[in-house]
Amino acid sequence: MISISFTNNKKKQLKVYGIIGALITLIIPFLLTFQNEHNHLDTAQSLCPFKMLTGFPCPGCGITKSLVYIYEGDLYRSLYFHLFGPLVFVFCILTVIVLTIELITDKSYFRDIFYSRKIAYVLGVILVVYHLIRLYYFISDNTFDDILRQSVWR
Repeated sequence: MISISFTNNKKKQLKVYGIIGALITLIIPFLLTFQNEHNHLDTAQSLCPFKMLTGFPCPGCGITKSLVYIYEGDLYRSLYFHLFGPLVFVFCILTVIVLTIELITDKSYFRDIFYSRKIAYVLGVILVVYHLIRLYYFISDNTFDDILRQSVWR
């Protein structure tokens, strides 16, 4: 009996963590919209540790900027910074809604979709291909000195 209630409490706790993570993902870019006067994010130094060390963008680089421009209503610029930005925005909103409903009703919805390995592998392959294309254009558009200036090794 104790193990069943522990399992249920653990599942509820994981759902709460999922809601908190999705809300943080949505709130931080929202707060950055107040500081984005005159499109200062276009030229701002990236806070990505990988980009700061290497000068090259990581697969997630640009998602925060993309979310900021979604809040500003500029879908074109949002897609320019990261193709998956709008998808992350929609996914986070759906995650908050679905997990909140699951906590209230004590039922699981879309479990097969959220925990599907096939969907995770397909999304992973798409992200890798997209990142390789971004790297190709990044390297072709920037000189070695430009790449070094974008890192901490200037």
